[in-house]
Amino acid sequence: MPVVWVPGLMQDLTHGQDRVIVAGQTVREVIEQLEARFPGIKNRLVEEGRLRRGIAVVVDGEVSSRRMSHKLNADSEIHFLPAISGG
Repeated sequence: MPVVWVPGLMQDLTHGQDRVIVAGQTVREVIEQLEARFPGIKNRLVEEGRLRRGIAVVVDGEVSSRRMSHKLNADSEIHFLPAISGG
């Protein structure tokens, strides 16, 4: 099953876990599974049915242009990367 690397800013929802194994054939399905286990995580990742602006999804080391519809392999690694801002 795919492994999701949880950003530090979201680990309060995963009880401090930095990696979570969840079922899913697409990023969208993985997010739904995350939400079922860790209520509130979807709200931090998704807005109006799409990944929030400023969040990139990296699948198997590559930034995905397909975002939530990206198809996954059984051993995929998924990272949700929030934008970093500053000045």
